[in-house]
Amino acid sequence: MSRAAQLQVALKVTREARGRVPGDGIELNFGYWPGRGAPVVALHGLTASYVNFIGIAERLAGRRPLLAFDLRGRGDSDKPPGPYGLAQHARDVAVAMKEMGLGPSVIVGHSMGGFIATALAAQNPELVAGLILIDGGYLLDMPAGVDPEQALDTVLAQRITQLQETYPSREVYREFWRQRPNFPAADWGPWTEAFLDYEVAGEDGVLRPKASEAAVRFDVAESFKTAEITARLESLRVPVMLLRAETGFALDRPPLIPDAAVEQMRSFLPQIEDEMIPGTTHYTIVLGERGASRVADVIEEFSQRCQATQSV
Repeated sequence: MSRAAQLQVALKVTREARGRVPGDGIELNFGYWPGRGAPVVALHGLTASYVNFIGIAERLAGRRPLLAFDLRGRGDSDKPPGPYGLAQHARDVAVAMKEMGLGPSVIVGHSMGGFIATALAAQNPELVAGLILIDGGYLLDMPAGVDPEQALDTVLAQRITQLQETYPSREVYREFWRQRPNFPAADWGPWTEAFLDYEVAGEDGVLRPKASEAAVRFDVAESFKTAEITARLESLRVPVMLLRAETGFALDRPPLIPDAAVEQMRSFLPQIEDEMIPGTTHYTIVLGERGASRVADVIEEFSQRCQATQSV
């Protein structure tokens, strides 16, 4: 059986499945949850993985198939020394979608995945029927004189440090995160644990996060290239939905995409729809019950609208 035939079989399974597919010169790992109709394609954030969407997939409950990739340098996908960057990730996704025989699809991007989704729509508009940007896709300009690398070493310093550390077991890794404010106790559950369990690999006693530090450092700077990001957004000719978390990385932090950022987005993307999901952080908007349930409902309704537009 050819690879293309194998991939088509993978998209017809009746339960959650995993596999690998060619990207742009590498192979990407993917997860697939079955449902009715054309798959929604999901892209995760800076240091995450395809398991980022496990809660959303479960709350879709078969209403729509969900296909999520590990981006290059993350999860179980290949981790070359380079290249990285938003355009490169978009090329990987485009190649993978074509290999899997997918046509115009709704692309769901969380955090950095939102930026990649807009890059994909700009580079390969024939593959995109609509975009759902979850707490990503646009950031306010960096303060004058602040370098993105400096921002990485301050705002994400803890996360970068973690990529360099080892853990004796998945239980210890989970417990570390359980004590942090990023995942409030009310939102902790099997989705969070599955996400964290997949994040590390190795033998007992020497488990390391899978995400490549070099890839993370390169990609974060791309999220602050305002001119390029704005140009991509201005080029969009498909429906766009922005879903925002009420707070940032923790409940006591301001949202990553405040109202001021939305107003800026409207100035060059007038058709954008916007919804803030109460009681969510940047993490629990996808991995918490309230966030995942609402995102799943939006995906179903938005996909139906996009499908109707495509058939006109």
